[in-house]
Amino acid sequence: MEQSGQKRLTGWINIGTVMGLCLMTAFIGYGIYAGIFTSREKMEAFLKPMGIWAPLMFVGIQAVQVVVPILPGGISCLGGVLLFGPFWGFLYNYVGICIGSFAAFFLARRFGQPFVRSITSGKLYDKYIGWLEQGSRFDRFFALAIFFPVAPDDFLCYLAGLTRMQLKKFLAIILLGKPASIALYSLGLVTVMNTVLQAL
Repeated sequence: MEQSGQKRLTGWINIGTVMGLCLMTAFIGYGIYAGIFTSREKMEAFLKPMGIWAPLMFVGIQAVQVVVPILPGGISCLGGVLLFGPFWGFLYNYVGICIGSFAAFFLARRFGQPFVRSITSGKLYDKYIGWLEQGSRFDRFFALAIFFPVAPDDFLCYLAGLTRMQLKKFLAIILLGKPASIALYSLGLVTVMNTVLQAL
């Protein structure tokens, strides 16, 4: 990928991230104003016209935001729980994030370091790129990072694609490790959201 192309791609990703954050902020504000986050009836009335497309679109958005950080992952996880409830929101979050994680791994393996470097900040890339030289130690680090909701796990999925990690090991770590981090994200953010709503 040429340098000019990398700059254009990075610029579009940054624009998409800002726009996504603005749209999510506006939607949360509308949801609070309209009461769809505090009334089950209003929530169902909001989602009913969309039918099956509502969860499908949400899963797609979750998958895309792993590959291209349109929204912070925690905010989109909160959106899933608020829109679909604790069980279905968790399930849709899980499916979408797992699909996106696999896509990030595949893209990194297909296009290599120049591609990964072009879509991430130089600071983040430089901080973690040394793990490529750690061999099997990276596999253990990756598993722990996916389990706990504090590491930049979307970027680490790209990084895993640059290593010799087998696809089946990657999938096992994602499928087994993601539920805990998604649940912690969702529980923590829903608690904060409920606190804010009660204060209004």
